[in-house]
Amino acid sequence: MSVSVAPGRWPLLGHTPAMLRRRFRFTSELYRYGDVVKVYLGPLPTYFVTSPELVHRVLVNDGGSFRKGMMFDKFVPYLGNGLLLSNGTFHLRQRRLMQPAFHRERIAGYAKTMVRAVSELVSPWRSGEVRAVDKDMQGIAVSIVGETLFSTEVGQRATVEARRSIPIVIKQGMVRALSPSFVERLPIPGNRRFDEAIERMRSMVLDVVSEWRSEGADRGDLLSMLLLARDEETGEHMTDDQICDEVLSLFTGAVETTALALAWAFHEIARHPEVEQRLHAELDRVLSGRLITFDDLPKLTFTQQVVNEVLRMYPVWILMRRATAEVQLAGERIPAGSEVTVSPHALHFDSRFYDNPHRFDPDRWQLERVRQLPKGAFIPFGAGNRQCIGNSFAQTEILIVLATIAARWRLVPVPARPVRVKFTSAAYPSRMPMTVVPRG
Repeated sequence: MSVSVAPGRWPLLGHTPAMLRRRFRFTSELYRYGDVVKVYLGPLPTYFVTSPELVHRVLVNDGGSFRKGMMFDKFVPYLGNGLLLSNGTFHLRQRRLMQPAFHRERIAGYAKTMVRAVSELVSPWRSGEVRAVDKDMQGIAVSIVGETLFSTEVGQRATVEARRSIPIVIKQGMVRALSPSFVERLPIPGNRRFDEAIERMRSMVLDVVSEWRSEGADRGDLLSMLLLARDEETGEHMTDDQICDEVLSLFTGAVETTALALAWAFHEIARHPEVEQRLHAELDRVLSGRLITFDDLPKLTFTQQVVNEVLRMYPVWILMRRATAEVQLAGERIPAGSEVTVSPHALHFDSRFYDNPHRFDPDRWQLERVRQLPKGAFIPFGAGNRQCIGNSFAQTEILIVLATIAARWRLVPVPARPVRVKFTSAAYPSRMPMTVVPRG
């Protein structure tokens, strides 16, 4: 049985024009052609997996037969061999070294930094002021990851540089990932901005690492943990370049996911008054007007449902894996070296698993309904040994920022200023002006 080829293939360019032009609509329709569908990125064939069962196999059950795919290769000049991109025994070593930085007790400590950072950043807000909420959330996300990573003046400068450069890298990196290799060598403005942003960020992070090594003190931040981490088998520490790769991976991964989730959360809450009322009622009951603490998070059940629904509706667009050995998927032979693609967005909007998937419905995350979802149908942070190491950090941050702001403020859409979705690696808002109004 041969694998179906997706419609819309161009000579030489393959399906890349269709994917860049139609983005989410293109990938969300692929399940109609089978559980495994062939999609060409330029001349390169990739195997697009459309069922949650097969997605779970690729990411979890057979995860050892796959490594990071072509899309991630295009980010190597920026992220180097960090945890996001590395493979094999080196990846396992780095994950083992970094895991203690994301244990529950550490995240509880980071939570205090998160509360302080978001409180300080929203303190200048004034009643009736119109804020660019998407920019504010990006600034908050960068500041929080920066403050948990670094605790020095040099680190603060790195955070400012990250706010400037990381959006460029994310946007231009996705264009490169979906384009033939020759495109990244063309002297065009997008390539120049990408290369300059990479150079600025690496230089700044290496300055921070150099300063830390000259002092050698444990400042209690995430960078200190990475620099002090020692391989149990060899006794070796990470090199400066390895530290730099991991810091840039953390910055990039943390900023995009968290900032987008927060921006879209306030957008959806404002569009659904009944959700806003229930959210405010829960925050008032649990917090009683005080600042949130890490111990409050398990009590915010409806707030967590709102966050899950946002993560469902606004996930990463696609993930890619490369088969390291021949595998069988739905009876199809996938040769070693083949690129396999998964779309969290397509899965999250599949009406076979989600009733009325385009409706914002936090109640779909009530426990009895969650139990009906097949494995692989909800993967906002990936799954298996490649699941984002910072997923608990990110979810904690989203909850804390959302609760801290919503406990004090209502964010109201500006009339006649519609928000549209811009498609890159995930769903970005075209703009998001909202008026801030104090609560009661």
